[in-house]
Amino acid sequence: MKIWIDGYEANVPQRVGSGQVAFELIKAFEKLDHQNNYTICLPGSPLDDLPKAREGWQYKILKPKRFWTRIALPIALYFSKEKPDLIFSPTHYIPNPTSVKRIVTIFDLSFLKFPETFLRSDLWQLTKGTKFSARFADHIITISNSTKKDIISQYKINKEKITVAYPGFNNDIFHKSSNKSENYIIYIGTIQPRKNLIRLMEAVSKIENLRLVVVGKTEGEGKKGWKYEEILETPKRLGIEDRVEFRGFVPLKELSGLLAGAQAFVLPSLYEGFGIPVLEAMASGTPVIVSNVSSLPEVVGKAGLLVNPNSVDQIEQAIRTIVSDKKIREKYSRLGIEQAKKFSWDKMAKIILKVFASI
Repeated sequence: MKIWIDGYEANVPQRVGSGQVAFELIKAFEKLDHQNNYTICLPGSPLDDLPKAREGWQYKILKPKRFWTRIALPIALYFSKEKPDLIFSPTHYIPNPTSVKRIVTIFDLSFLKFPETFLRSDLWQLTKGTKFSARFADHIITISNSTKKDIISQYKINKEKITVAYPGFNNDIFHKSSNKSENYIIYIGTIQPRKNLIRLMEAVSKIENLRLVVVGKTEGEGKKGWKYEEILETPKRLGIEDRVEFRGFVPLKELSGLLAGAQAFVLPSLYEGFGIPVLEAMASGTPVIVSNVSSLPEVVGKAGLLVNPNSVDQIEQAIRTIVSDKKIREKYSRLGIEQAKKFSWDKMAKIILKVFASI
């Protein structure tokens, strides 16, 4: 079988979210599947950490980059002498028009549930593009049962057309270490309103001497944050500028050390399609505190504390529970390590490979 993969989001130096998923899946496909023939479509030369080209695994550079899904991919598919049997998109968007079978990944529908937290241009693109993909893709991959239910409800899609494939984490980097816990908690994610950072900082402001380390992008290479100005101004408003540290993007190896040294990882998000940093935290033995909404209870199970993301008091009390009691921290550290073992990139890739074979 000839398979094309949209590698646009995988071919960036700083990968988060969908870019991280695309990159890890490409690596897993190359490792696991030497039967099918793959062509990875990119807007530029492949970065050094992508799998090397070999027989059955090649890269195709397409232009223009700006109109990738609407022009570059459709033109390449149309003029290809040997058309693929399918094209897989680890993004919300599929090329149009084409007779080639299309498999798309829809990560979440946060843009429909919380439209006010998105930039207008992004909201328009996600709304139109995801609706088109849900309607015309031959199959949909999503990353949690929570998002699957949302897709079925919003787009009236037959459940048989949707497959859940949980993301994984890098277990060579994220694992229990001997680092001593320090007096800080950590948040990891894009800096944007849906992540509920303002309420998290309000909770931290009520706990004396506790520091908050915020890891996430606001601008620059890779996936950017948006509508983050009020978030960045909040520590000053609360009088805790000296206790909140915005670290920006942090490479994985450095991130593992930050996670291992934290007393807790906190993600009080209003909505998540999955939440890869939750896995990374659990695998590191760091107790997790997450919202009791969307996919997060599904990911954490009984291995973390769940809070109402709209309640500053609940967020505060959960943090106090973890940081004030070593036995509780050790309990959730153990549970988190076991829960994280249920997830891997290879497991995700194998589920998607079965979908490829069934189309």
